[in-house]
Amino acid sequence: MLEQFFRPDSIEQALELKRHYKEQAVWFAGGSKLNATPGRTDKRIAISLEDLSLDWADWDNGCLRIGLMTRLQTLRELHFIPDALHDALGFIDSRHLRNQSTLGGEIAARQEESVLLPVLLALDALLVFANGETLPLEAWLASRDDQLLTEIVIHDPFRPCATRRISRSHAGLSVLTAAVALTDDGETRIALDGVADIPLRLRDVEAQQLEGEALEMAVRAAVFPREDIRGSVAYKRYIAGVVVADLYADCQQMGEELA
Repeated sequence: MLEQFFRPDSIEQALELKRHYKEQAVWFAGGSKLNATPGRTDKRIAISLEDLSLDWADWDNGCLRIGLMTRLQTLRELHFIPDALHDALGFIDSRHLRNQSTLGGEIAARQEESVLLPVLLALDALLVFANGETLPLEAWLASRDDQLLTEIVIHDPFRPCATRRISRSHAGLSVLTAAVALTDDGETRIALDGVADIPLRLRDVEAQQLEGEALEMAVRAAVFPREDIRGSVAYKRYIAGVVVADLYADCQQMGEELA
């Protein structure tokens, strides 16, 4: 339960507070995850990132760079973001929630039901930290690192990429969210949430370069979801295969249109 709230005005000050309070402290972005189930925190100290000038998005030598504190609604209204990222932001049904939530907070929450992480994985998003270090999103999700994230970088933002969310109703719980992308080198990126504890890439399936029914079957065999209120194991495996195969076909069509 949060007992103290600090609002530093520099990254250096924020890092000093984290060094002082160590495991008792948590980074506080928009607060939409820390204050609600299932992401409610048990930390005592909140270190706000509101005044660190991390709310921005820009281009740098063909790369899309987005600051940690960019609000999701602000990001969705930008005309130059990839269509797949725009679609994924729209999967968050509440405009109020999009106005409160930040991109960094969505990433840091590492939630199984994240609708943004699959498309960021498919776009090979790179994370940049306050100490200047960088790490691919996929590697960071598998770690327990709580360094201060300052921005993400997408080096190839307009590769063919498509995403889809499956739910029982428009505002209901996500059964799963999938994203597929094709690189300039002809490689495939397949990312899913809702089938494991964290969103993940299906690297073994990607390497097989399959399509159609063969791709469906490979995806079903590669995921091991849990049965819960959102659906049975068999249903989740089935729908994961169907959605990924459909998204792959969509990406192929995008690639042909860009050629």
